[in-house]
Amino acid sequence: MSLSLISKLVHSFALLSSLIFIFPAQAEVTISVVANDLDNPRGLNFSSDGSLYVTESGVGGDGRCIPGPSLQGLSSCVGNSGAVTKIKDGKQERLLTGLPSIALRPTGTTAAGPQDIVFDAYNNPYLLIGYGGNPETRDFPEGAPSWGQLYQVDLLTGHLKSLADLAKYELDNNADGKDTLDVSGEVASNPYAFTIKGHTAYIVDAAANDLLSVSLNGGSLSVLSVLPTQTIKDPIFPTPAPGQVLPPEAPPPGQTPAEIEIQSVPTGVAVGPDDALYVSEYTGFPFPVGKARVLRVAADGKTTVYAEGFTQISDLEFDRQGNLYVLQYANQPQWTGSVDGALIQVAPDGTRITLVSGNGLESPTALTIGRDGAIYISNKGDRPKEGQVLRVTK
Repeated sequence: MSLSLISKLVHSFALLSSLIFIFPAQAEVTISVVANDLDNPRGLNFSSDGSLYVTESGVGGDGRCIPGPSLQGLSSCVGNSGAVTKIKDGKQERLLTGLPSIALRPTGTTAAGPQDIVFDAYNNPYLLIGYGGNPETRDFPEGAPSWGQLYQVDLLTGHLKSLADLAKYELDNNADGKDTLDVSGEVASNPYAFTIKGHTAYIVDAAANDLLSVSLNGGSLSVLSVLPTQTIKDPIFPTPAPGQVLPPEAPPPGQTPAEIEIQSVPTGVAVGPDDALYVSEYTGFPFPVGKARVLRVAADGKTTVYAEGFTQISDLEFDRQGNLYVLQYANQPQWTGSVDGALIQVAPDGTRITLVSGNGLESPTALTIGRDGAIYISNKGDRPKEGQVLRVTK
């Protein structure tokens, strides 16, 4: 599988008419679609010239298959359908193609591949390729860019230079001492998102439950913080349908415990107004309502709770005024089938306003804030062909 660049496969599109939604939480926002037809869109960020780049985890392919993180017993199969799309001046261009992708077959959902893209202060782009499985089974096909690594990428040539093998680090160290968030029962790595502060990249591994750091010159990789578990009382579990496979954490039917310990499952990291790092939690199975937190991680790795009461957070970001924006992947546990997400603003004094809830915000996976102050969201990030980038203004 080789990295390829398509020759100006560009399609222009007219921005859809802006729609205004008014919600019970006193929010009035304008939402427009600035990109569509994406395959499992994930992290997105702006370059210095105002171009917006969004990663697409792809749809997998017909290559080697391994047991997938599926409650239906489906397999994840590999391909070269991962991509990076550029959005500029009303044009949408799939700039890089042929990137590694693994997704459930035959649905093309629950994909991993290109997960996030970030530019440093000199406008150099860096690309994170995730995985979501046992690192020992990731090296396929031979010669392809490997899953679970942070790369420096040349957007003109498509050349990738590996800076850190995050999956191997988890295999060798397993810093949180836990197994995996999927049904395989093995140690797993899922590098999911990152940010850059100075000359250092900070990466969250959703399966390893840790926050790692590595110098942008490819220096030593290390764990800054192992993110804390939490104990949940009176958890609610799904009743398995015939043939459905529940994660190892699920109790036998009729034997629900009074309390359980759930993992953090970090999904986003941002630099706060105080220069500390802030990490969002998705939370582990059974994804309890109102138990996802925003954690503050100090320079020494000490972790404290900054905000709580959220559900399945997929990303977070601060604006210039110090407002925190929290993106919920779904407002109800994933196993309920709910896809309605939410965008919540948390002011510096703690005041919260729900800017968007449902109303077309479905399984959102990432957000960024433009120089225009608008919030850009990867929407419908759980499925192929239907992914979007939304622009939200207040």
